[in-house]
Amino acid sequence: MDLLDDSAVDRRLADVPEWRREGDEIRRTINAPDFPAAIRIVDEIAVEAEKLNHHPDIDIRWRNLHLALSTHDAGGLTELDFTLAARIDEIAAAHT
Repeated sequence: MDLLDDSAVDRRLADVPEWRREGDEIRRTINAPDFPAAIRIVDEIAVEAEKLNHHPDIDIRWRNLHLALSTHDAGGLTELDFTLAARIDEIAAAHT
């Protein structure tokens, strides 16, 4: 998968406004209503991640999920990161 240049990353970030760029990653925090909802969100993200064979870094802190995406084997951000980010946004919207 090809790396996106800075202008392509900026364009793609406009499609996922909850995400922000930090170096070679995009990051987002999801605030779930409670801990069980946070775990349900993680479960749904896991299903989508497996379908894409692309797995986010997830830090669970009570009801707050901190997510980071990067295509490590490509050395930065690719279309795959933004595809998964959009799916994560859909999942989060259904639970928050």
